[in-house]
Amino acid sequence: MTYPQPGEIAPAFSMRADDGSVVTSEGLAGRRYVLYFYPKDDTAGCTAQACGLRDAWDAVADLETEIFGVSPDSVASHVKFRDKYGLRHRLLSDEGHRVAEAYGTWVEKSYLGRTYFGTERTSFVIGPDGRIEHVFPRVKPGEHVSMLVEVLAA
Repeated sequence: MTYPQPGEIAPAFSMRADDGSVVTSEGLAGRRYVLYFYPKDDTAGCTAQACGLRDAWDAVADLETEIFGVSPDSVASHVKFRDKYGLRHRLLSDEGHRVAEAYGTWVEKSYLGRTYFGTERTSFVIGPDGRIEHVFPRVKPGEHVSMLVEVLAA
């Protein structure tokens, strides 16, 4: 499967957030937002990516774009991750990875000769009209914030 491309309508979703709310694409209509898909809470790369957003929060918040982290972890796992690192953006639970599949980020991976399915670190900027504005495929954790700020500030 490929990613939804800029100009296409973003796949619809409904996911539980770490704050107990349910976040839906329908509820975000009329607002610009980012979904960043990441593999797993509290792992090195995912922590670096999430903490990068935390550390640049003032610059990110000024862009008036809500940012959501999405992984197949449970809400309870997200709460622990958020609290441990003082994260300021909401984390959405995609247990069952249906949303990751719809966005083309649930892919076959390999590590040490073993193949398995998991989330590919990819970000999507979605415009107020519900269309994909920008895709960042295979994001490197240390580059994520600067790439987002550059595109969102343009």
